[in-house]
Amino acid sequence: MTREYPDEPADEFPRPPRTITDREGRDVEIMAADAGDHDAVFEMYLSFDPADRAQGIPPAREEAIEDWLDTILGEETLNVVAVHEGSVVGHATLVPDRHGEHELAIFVLQAFQAAGIGTYLVKTLLGLAQKEGLENVWLTVERWNDAAVGLYKKVGFETTGAESFEIEMSIQL
Repeated sequence: MTREYPDEPADEFPRPPRTITDREGRDVEIMAADAGDHDAVFEMYLSFDPADRAQGIPPAREEAIEDWLDTILGEETLNVVAVHEGSVVGHATLVPDRHGEHELAIFVLQAFQAAGIGTYLVKTLLGLAQKEGLENVWLTVERWNDAAVGLYKKVGFETTGAESFEIEMSIQL
């Protein structure tokens, strides 16, 4: 499979760790995460509103969350988390595909959505990806998810494909 990517690479993105203040005035730490952060990330997904699931993720059952985290917190992936008052409130991951490219996924707890945390997570994850030498990142998003599509465009993703229910977007780092 050949994906399309923008001709020009994106500008430099900020790298973790960093502390931001969201639009609600909350201080949030954005930091790299790995398998050692499993329990804290697991707790976030236990609290995740099932109505905010998209494309079948994150999983809803505890066992399925455990299995999923074993994959997305693995050695081949890159992850950042947003932490407020000691609790993970957001998570973004880059998972390698079989073509040497990386798929992005992001999740923010409902109480922290629409406060800019998603944008900070994505930008910081892309900064970590640049540091690690990744070049191509892609994602799919449900076509009616205007907030997510807007976030990805603001960060620099371009639409590269569309199906009946999903839009594919990509960025070159």
